[in-house]
Amino acid sequence: MRSVKNTLAIFSVILLLVGCSSSKPSETASAPASTNSPSASPSPAKAKVINLGKDVELASMDSAIATDGLSFEVIAATMEGLYTIDAAGVAQLAMAEKVDMSADGLKYTFTIRDAKWSNGTPVSAKDFEFAWKRLVNPETASEYSFIMGVAGVTNADAIVAGEKTIDELGVKATDDKTLVVELDRPIPFFNSLMSFPPFYPINEAFYKEKGTEYALTADALLANGPFKMKTWDVGGTTFYLEKNPDYFDAGKIKVDGLNYQVIKDTQQSILAYEKGDLDYVKLSGEQIVNYQQSQDYQNIMAGYLWYLSPNQKVPGLENLNLRKALSLAYDKKAIVDDILKDGAIVADFAVPTLLATGPDGKDYRETAGTYPSTDKAAALKYWETAKKELGIDSIKLELLFEDTESATNVAQFIQSEIEGTLPGVSFELKSQPKKNRVELMQEGNYQVGLTRWARLCRPDDLSGHVDDRQPEQLWLMGKQRV
Repeated sequence: MRSVKNTLAIFSVILLLVGCSSSKPSETASAPASTNSPSASPSPAKAKVINLGKDVELASMDSAIATDGLSFEVIAATMEGLYTIDAAGVAQLAMAEKVDMSADGLKYTFTIRDAKWSNGTPVSAKDFEFAWKRLVNPETASEYSFIMGVAGVTNADAIVAGEKTIDELGVKATDDKTLVVELDRPIPFFNSLMSFPPFYPINEAFYKEKGTEYALTADALLANGPFKMKTWDVGGTTFYLEKNPDYFDAGKIKVDGLNYQVIKDTQQSILAYEKGDLDYVKLSGEQIVNYQQSQDYQNIMAGYLWYLSPNQKVPGLENLNLRKALSLAYDKKAIVDDILKDGAIVADFAVPTLLATGPDGKDYRETAGTYPSTDKAAALKYWETAKKELGIDSIKLELLFEDTESATNVAQFIQSEIEGTLPGVSFELKSQPKKNRVELMQEGNYQVGLTRWARLCRPDDLSGHVDDRQPEQLWLMGKQRV
């Protein structure tokens, strides 16, 4: 975590700060508009269905493998952990019916409520034990295996490092209803962390039955949350979630389905919204200016930190002065004001607004310091020093980014700014679908990546049920307002 923090400190770019709000479907909400879409068939003619436009594909439905916001959003709509988070950001019991904590805060005993998976089998404490051990198993190679150590679960870090076996993890199902979790230190935010998808349960028998096909199609998934996957294939541009009648709190779910459509071109998304094919669509750039007076316009709060991530194994990028030069060489304010135009603010910090509130009730950002902002003169000095240290006069780097319109515009601007500020530095742009971009960065097959870290808010927006839906930016969302 220290290395991640240092990278962010030097390369923080943009915090997309927008507001969390809610909207509920009307009694006459429409079914998916396109009958040619594979997601349209499950919806009855008068079903309450929300049609959502997304600009990236759904990368993974495996709670141990997923790393991106959309994947977490959809996993959280179909699955549920020990806790969920309410609209005020407070952890509330979910799959756990009750919990007993030891006086020293090092032992939690959870009683699992009567709940079912979507195949009718009971949700048990063993489902949690299996999922948690799978997460930390080095063979799983989960990028989020570290989160078990962040939660303080005994021996988690040592298991991830290969120093202990998974059976030594501090989690044990003593019977079908009782889950005992032991920590190596008290964790004040433990309850909230349990709402994060990597801590969700997995039905071991189903997982073993599906084998390598697990979580790759709708038929290879189980749900214990408010919705279940009806149609989906990895890489597909549409997928459909239908209400899960076996969900323990199904009576509070106010819509029958969520119909997702992947449309990367923002203008095409707007046209689909205007035609009534989409009910929610994200806005960017000039679209915000054009629609911000509309009654459908909503500002949804969230905390995103966009930043440049350098691969320090690439020759040249191990040099601190070069990384400092790159960090200071482009105008962050111009990005938020002239490129994005979506309410984003400059992030001269690594911890975004809305991530944490202190005992004094103040947001962390109100009292914390910042890192250096854009300073092109200083950037040039760092570059001159880096050239001497590296024994070079020029360097060519590849900038990896995802193929959304906003990411493309930002990448092109950063390329122009850095090349104009640092003579001898050139960027070659590499656009990839988000899933590919994430995989390339995970594998270390990149030089500089434009990426993000997000604080997920849990708006009570789509289903009437609070969960870990991904916060978005600025939306038109009025077609189904009550």
